[in-house]
Amino acid sequence: MKPTNQKNDVTIELGTKTLKLPRLSGSIGPDVIDIRKLYNESNLFTFDPGFTSTASCESSITFIDGDKGKLLYRGYDIADLAKDSNYLEVCYLLLYGILPKKDDLLSFTQRVTRHTMLHEQMIYFFRGFRRDAHPMAIICGVQGAMSSFYHDSLDITDPWQREVASIRMIAKLPTIVAYAHKYSIGQPFVYPDNALDYAENFLYMCFSVPTEKYESNAVLNKAMDRIFILHADHEQNASTSTVRLAGSSGANPFACIAAGIACLWGPAHGGANEACLDMLKKIGTVDNIPEYIKRAKDKTDPFRLMGFGHRVYKNFDPRAKVMKESADEVLNLLGIENNPILQVAKELERIALEDDYFVEKKLYPNVDFYSGIILEAMEFPTSMFTPIFALARTVGWISHWMEMNSDPDKKIGRPRQLYTGSLHNEYIPMSKR
Repeated sequence: MKPTNQKNDVTIELGTKTLKLPRLSGSIGPDVIDIRKLYNESNLFTFDPGFTSTASCESSITFIDGDKGKLLYRGYDIADLAKDSNYLEVCYLLLYGILPKKDDLLSFTQRVTRHTMLHEQMIYFFRGFRRDAHPMAIICGVQGAMSSFYHDSLDITDPWQREVASIRMIAKLPTIVAYAHKYSIGQPFVYPDNALDYAENFLYMCFSVPTEKYESNAVLNKAMDRIFILHADHEQNASTSTVRLAGSSGANPFACIAAGIACLWGPAHGGANEACLDMLKKIGTVDNIPEYIKRAKDKTDPFRLMGFGHRVYKNFDPRAKVMKESADEVLNLLGIENNPILQVAKELERIALEDDYFVEKKLYPNVDFYSGIILEAMEFPTSMFTPIFALARTVGWISHWMEMNSDPDKKIGRPRQLYTGSLHNEYIPMSKR
């Protein structure tokens, strides 16, 4: 990790008192004001709902430049990684900070592969859920339950145990997610096949059945691998911050990642691609698009086009550029003629890239839009979109958890508040209320 550099202090005038706070500079991005001593020296907190102007930690994993539409994993451009790398190599990069040599990647891949199976008793957890349970509810529960099976990797003070837990979660999340899918559609669980690549094995566990020979498809395997790469990490987003906050208490790694999965479930976060497909289904046919475009432009109408624009990116989402290529490849392979949802998606994409209103406001199709198209074309049910996102993001959560636990200055998270409640209420006995 490149050390932070201190620049000239920032001076704050507080009545008759002058307070000097350090100004720190990282490798890239805005400088930050170090306010750690603010409360002790001024009796003041900062107020920043949503933490939109607050750096909660120091990290060397991922960087986003929203204005330029740039995303870097450990300094490597996401477009280059999606084009030339594969998901397990990206996992190694995020976890260890460097691109692996050939032997290192082979060893890492073998370690992950040897952990793909779940403890057989964990199958009973799946069968305890209602058949119509949302897959996110299932994977959140099963992920948390891993701590009751893998006792030899719970000691977060032991670097080796932290690493073993990390490898286990990267290896087992595809199996957990695939089992959640199979359970929801009433098909038998399919054990992982360690002769297959990571993404290929996931699709095999999701779509193969005992009665027929499974036909692997290179285009679909590559598209799924790209989805994993593009969703692997995204800086200090809500779910990553949740993992870090849970981890700051000393919680075991399986519980911390379960917390991240729970946060990702929200429709404003990981559920955005699911919400996007729900919107496409609501539009229904290409003929209905003009009506919904008109509604999207009407500020008084609550309707919003999901899958367009991004809170961080004020330019084209760099992940969407790569995902669009995969979407085109998948649609060319599988066709869209008989799928009205995909026809609506392609027409909406055309309009968003040409219409002055969308171009001016930079409401470009984002990664959720294109990943949703791909997963719909692959015939994943919409309810599986967010679990697949969680599978991909696991390595990012783990990398931040590992980084945090390696920090000698780690402290338990404890945000402050601006209290606006009552000052003092005297208790009134029940008989007098």
